[in-house]
Amino acid sequence: MGTMVATVKQMSLIVSVFGVVSFILGVVAENKKPAAGTPVPGADGVSVTCKYPADPTVALGYLSVAFLVASTVAGYLSLFYPYKGKSVPQGVLFKHTTFTAFFNIALFTTGLAATMLLWPTITEQIHLTHNVHRDLNYECPTAKTGLLGGGAFLSLDSSLLWLITLMLADNAREDFFEEEEGDKGEFGKASSDAYEADVRVNGSA
Repeated sequence: MGTMVATVKQMSLIVSVFGVVSFILGVVAENKKPAAGTPVPGADGVSVTCKYPADPTVALGYLSVAFLVASTVAGYLSLFYPYKGKSVPQGVLFKHTTFTAFFNIALFTTGLAATMLLWPTITEQIHLTHNVHRDLNYECPTAKTGLLGGGAFLSLDSSLLWLITLMLADNAREDFFEEEEGDKGEFGKASSDAYEADVRVNGSA
């Protein structure tokens, strides 16, 4: 069996699917997160145990981050993948200002999305695992509302930015190979002209 050769469309689809799944998981995690826990006074009279309803927020949050990472890795690799067996030096791509700009924006958005997804997920996990507090007035809060949802939207934006960057990389690749073909054609024509001139000179001698 021959090895599967990826195309730009296939890589675009992979990046898109991972990004959409990350977005959906983040939104569901936000909606499933309880507003607060129930404080239950301890028998010792000085502590409070927080009882939280069972919810999949933490698991969904980490899964959303995992798919964001998968989308990012696929997006990054898709930029430099040797499509049709032809590779382009990275320096050639980064000579294009628009490509460089979108590449950096995609990286920044990915980092921001990961932060906004991880922060409330880790906070929620801490609330669930460390649920005994020596403060009778403790209100048993949950992670800050809105962060998971915001992170989910940024995750979707991140995958869209990787797609735009991939389209720009594809255009840069085409320009690079067209220039290479043009240079070869000019070299061949110059060689042919030099040969004909040499033949004429030798023929007249």
